[in-house]
Amino acid sequence: MTLTELRYVVTLARERHFGRAAERCHVSQPTLSVAVKKLEDELGIPLFERSKSSIRVTETGQRIIEQAQRVLDQVGVIRDMAQDGKNQLNSPLKVGAIYTIGPYLFPHLLPELRRAAPEMPLYIEENYTANLRQKLRHSELDAIIVALPFDEPEVVTLPLYDEPFVVLLPADHPLTKKDQVTPEEMAKEQLLLLGPGHCFRDQVLESCPPLVEAITKRADAGRPELVTEGSSLETIRHMVASGLGITVLPLSAATAMKYQEDILAVRPFAAPVPFRTVALAWRVTFPRPKAIDVLSLAASQCRVIEKARDDTPAAAESA
Repeated sequence: MTLTELRYVVTLARERHFGRAAERCHVSQPTLSVAVKKLEDELGIPLFERSKSSIRVTETGQRIIEQAQRVLDQVGVIRDMAQDGKNQLNSPLKVGAIYTIGPYLFPHLLPELRRAAPEMPLYIEENYTANLRQKLRHSELDAIIVALPFDEPEVVTLPLYDEPFVVLLPADHPLTKKDQVTPEEMAKEQLLLLGPGHCFRDQVLESCPPLVEAITKRADAGRPELVTEGSSLETIRHMVASGLGITVLPLSAATAMKYQEDILAVRPFAAPVPFRTVALAWRVTFPRPKAIDVLSLAASQCRVIEKARDDTPAAAESA
């Protein structure tokens, strides 16, 4: 059993295709196939179920491959230990964030990180939580920024900040006359929400039960058109600006783009104010703890929420 063979089976399990796995490992397909078969023969069990159209990981194979990933992570630790004094802040750091956090955090995070670790290149990616989870597990990302709760075996999470939700309205909407808005008042309006699959949609509905009741009643009454789904927070913001309805946004997203005062208005929720906890997550076996420390410190110092509150006095007063 060799580290190369372990890397081959981990890659094959990820790609579910011999050709793509061979390309990722920079070897020919026969070389990879022979190595995988050699490891299976040595272990005395099949790691994969093969057919003409697909490749599946066996139940036992899944456990072995997960352990192989841990071994490969530990190899990285050993290599760093062997190079005494190696600067952990020289190598690239691959960071992912969910779609409803990345566009509003990264512009503040990158300058802070550049000041703290000027020689560490940063590669960033935005994606859904489920995809980021897989990429973190397979070492395609070093750390991810998500909303809690986030549970994954052998992954550490560190809360970074709490972010309140606010109501975004057209500037001429009747609810702008109020200092605060309740979920019950929102439930009577044309709602603009993200579509299913976005964790922020779930967070909004979980924290505002009256909205769930209103959506259910509208659907039962044959009036689903009163809830419109958008593909991104930016799309929804433009829809609100066009007068198509109202929505709930994280505070950082609500203040990210400057509209004229006669186009959009932001109002805080009446207590209890719904919010989300933004956190950093990384594998316990990640071999560069100093890079994680610098990343978490930079994220805590970039003051995303404070800056958003400064731009939204009404929201700041109630938060």
